[in-house]
Amino acid sequence: MKPSQKQTQRQPHFSKDSAKKRDFSAKNDRRSVSRIACVETANTKKSAVNSDNKFLSKPKAKPIVKASNQPKAEGEKLQKVLARAGQGSRREIETMIAAGRVSVEGKIATLGDRIDVHSGVKVRIDGQIINLSHAQKEICRVLMYYKPEGELCTRSDPKGRATVFDRLPHLTGSRWIAVGRLDINTSGLLLFTTDGELANRLMHPSREVEREYSVRVFGQVDDAMLARLRKGVQLEDGSANFKEIKFAGGVGINQWYDVTLMEGRNREVRRLWESQGIQVSRLIRIRYGNIKLMKGLPRGGWEEMDLENVNYLRELVGLPAETETKLDVKQASRRPKSGQIRKAVKRYSEMNKRYKK
Repeated sequence: MKPSQKQTQRQPHFSKDSAKKRDFSAKNDRRSVSRIACVETANTKKSAVNSDNKFLSKPKAKPIVKASNQPKAEGEKLQKVLARAGQGSRREIETMIAAGRVSVEGKIATLGDRIDVHSGVKVRIDGQIINLSHAQKEICRVLMYYKPEGELCTRSDPKGRATVFDRLPHLTGSRWIAVGRLDINTSGLLLFTTDGELANRLMHPSREVEREYSVRVFGQVDDAMLARLRKGVQLEDGSANFKEIKFAGGVGINQWYDVTLMEGRNREVRRLWESQGIQVSRLIRIRYGNIKLMKGLPRGGWEEMDLENVNYLRELVGLPAETETKLDVKQASRRPKSGQIRKAVKRYSEMNKRYKK
């Protein structure tokens, strides 16, 4: 029997799984073609936009240039030069510049200006020309001064009150710069220097130079109060604390304490005690760094420090050692006794009172 026409034309048989695989492969091929077309279109558009706008194109990598090979501004910062010339601390000079009191070659200076001290440039403060030769080589000098109560830490007072600068030795071509301040009712150790950079670093909180005070307080002090003062209390200008508090004597509600700070904010010692309801009745600074108030030095008396102590302060704040001093070793061995200093201070005070009358 011959096979029928339908049987001879029967298509080959495929399983359902094979059909699914074929459909999936075809779909993937179509998707791949579609993706390639999209990418080519996007690249074409991106190239067209980048050709019109150079800021949208990816910048080419530039060779790394070391900082040492880059050009630097000539000279030193103006405030640093003037500080080294003994015209004030850097902070004081920055205030002068901001106030328009400093000029360079007849033009009002601005913060950030640089000058070359060897170029003969003319710098003026309040119209007075400054001798910059002292900035090239200024011997660093430091004075220890026993500030009495009632004196102001300012160069001049419109009311004619006594200032800490009135009793200091006269300088030619330079001036004394106070390392920090003591308020009018505080006495004790106050340092002065001819080096503005040294003064600035000694005052800056980042250097954490210790200041020790002997303080007499009025009020009942307990252990909880002392613990809070050591840990830190919140003042109007931020948190503050004593690094150390040592009982130094006294009975009843009048007691003495030696306290140590790592900064010198305005009236900080008094405000710390006042935050606990305690009144300060006497305040004396007795140490700055490792420099202690000299025994026998009367109130209003001063003493120039020797090279060893000057270099201790410079090393403390990261400055190079000084190699010269204007303190005569022979004269230093023949310094006046404390009794002679007291007489000189008393004589000066009497003359000052008669002058003000």
